[in-house]
Amino acid sequence: MDLLQSYRNTDMEEDKDDDASPPPPTNSDPDPDASPDSSPVRISLPSKSAAPIVDDTMLSLTVSGKAHSVAHKPIDPTQHLVSFNPTYDQLWAPIAGPSHPYAKDGLAQGLRNHKLGFVEDANIGSFVFDEQYNTFYKFGYAADPSKNSYVGDVEGFKNNDGISVYNIPQHEQKKRKLEKKKEMLEENEGGDQVDAVELENPASDTWLMKNRKSPWAGKKDWVQENLTEEQKKYAEEHAKKKAEKDGEKEKGEAFVDKTTFHGKEEKDYQGRSWIAPPKDAKASNDHCYIPKRLVHTWSGHTKGVSAIRFFPNHGHLILSAGMDTKVKIWDVFNSGKCMRTYMGHGKAVRDIWFSNDGSKFLSAGYDKNIKYWDTETGQVISTFSTGKIPYVVRLNPDEDKQNVLLAGMSDKKIVQWDINSGQITQEYDQHLGAVNTITFVDNNRRFVTSSDDKSLRVWEYGIPVVIKYISEPHMHSMPSISLHPNSNWLACQSLDNQILIYSTRERFQLNKKKRFAGHIVAGYACQVNFSPDGRFVMSGDGEGRCWFWDWKSCKVFRTLKCHDGVCIGAAWHPLEQSKVATCGWDGLIKYWD
Repeated sequence: MDLLQSYRNTDMEEDKDDDASPPPPTNSDPDPDASPDSSPVRISLPSKSAAPIVDDTMLSLTVSGKAHSVAHKPIDPTQHLVSFNPTYDQLWAPIAGPSHPYAKDGLAQGLRNHKLGFVEDANIGSFVFDEQYNTFYKFGYAADPSKNSYVGDVEGFKNNDGISVYNIPQHEQKKRKLEKKKEMLEENEGGDQVDAVELENPASDTWLMKNRKSPWAGKKDWVQENLTEEQKKYAEEHAKKKAEKDGEKEKGEAFVDKTTFHGKEEKDYQGRSWIAPPKDAKASNDHCYIPKRLVHTWSGHTKGVSAIRFFPNHGHLILSAGMDTKVKIWDVFNSGKCMRTYMGHGKAVRDIWFSNDGSKFLSAGYDKNIKYWDTETGQVISTFSTGKIPYVVRLNPDEDKQNVLLAGMSDKKIVQWDINSGQITQEYDQHLGAVNTITFVDNNRRFVTSSDDKSLRVWEYGIPVVIKYISEPHMHSMPSISLHPNSNWLACQSLDNQILIYSTRERFQLNKKKRFAGHIVAGYACQVNFSPDGRFVMSGDGEGRCWFWDWKSCKVFRTLKCHDGVCIGAAWHPLEQSKVATCGWDGLIKYWD
């Protein structure tokens, strides 16, 4: 230990001259780090830190700035949660913010109600403003709305007792009225004296005479004593014309009924009528085939053909409804010529329908008339009209109800007539649009109707209450419906370019597994039909084609280009299994095999 101490003393002496270090401690000033002779020597070394040197000046400034911003930060009035304790000044500070970037004066375009910015309504009505405005320009004074005083000519205000232009005193009004009436009397009657009391009394004749030109004047009943002969004649003619006009409105347009027979003779050598079906006409087998080629074309209509119907059960004649106001019947089996033309409508014919035996048929036209024709003679048996356009006509298929006519009208009603009496026996009024189709189902006890209101409604025959209402958001209007030969399904031509199948059972459900598509019919009431054996579905389309689908697979079987324009109607021959007739707006009826 003594050796170490001596080394220490020696080093300190050597460094004394160079560094002028302080003298070593003595016993009188003992070093706290020094140890007594009996203890080990303590060496003091400078302390060192491994952490980097950090300047905390910016940190302290940031903390103080944040505290300052919180203290002076405005509160958003839309927020629901405040994360600090705001001061009173912050809570009651006005809402401030930047100006609108797209506005010249900081006001958004949507807030403007004046070319110079936003004008708030003051608590003064337009009438009061006009009153004070006109009063100021007439009398020179006006009321100050900001305080209970007047501005302008104070002297004039005192002289006029503060009246406005609309505030004439009562005595002044009466005075002016009397003066005006007296002037009128002097002008009209040469100055005759008039009692002022009578003039003011509205019940008097004097007051009525002087106020007769006023729109609010009272009127006394005026009775014509005697009419001259000329006036009586004119009144009678006017009443007659009016009655005729009202009758036309109710019944529809009158048109002379004519018919022309185009065949050689109406009866053959055995006395049989030209509409009698051939006795040997019968179906050879029950299997139907898709036609491939054009066999015959009937051309005779000068405008489009809107509907075709085969003669019931035999199909040896085909009836066509034309937009040229004519109905024609054509021979199918023999000559292939037009046999008779029925002219009784003033406008285009919309629909036609045969009776069960084909001896009579119905036609509905845009002239608002429904006509019941004798097929053989061409005579009109009856005419029916409600003053509305019939869009569809049907006879009840029951043999004992062949005198019952149903028509779907443009005024949303289905009207039922008794043909024998000509009276309306029932009206089915539930649809919200024009009625397009009527189809009897369930052994003719019910019928289904479709309409422009995009719904199907099922009715009990004779009862004007809907028993089933079918309407879905995705449904479109269905202007053509056909019954499957097995009577279990309805094929509905939907205007969203597809044919939907509904069951005719109790619930009338949509068959989602059967859907026939591919054709374009949007906007056209193209007829849909079945083959007699029910194996094929057929429909025309808006591009002149006729489409055939397989009933089981729902696949397109064949398409035929039939017409230029719309192929509106298509019907399968009831006996010949591969024969199909189509009609179009090109005025042609084509027969395919």
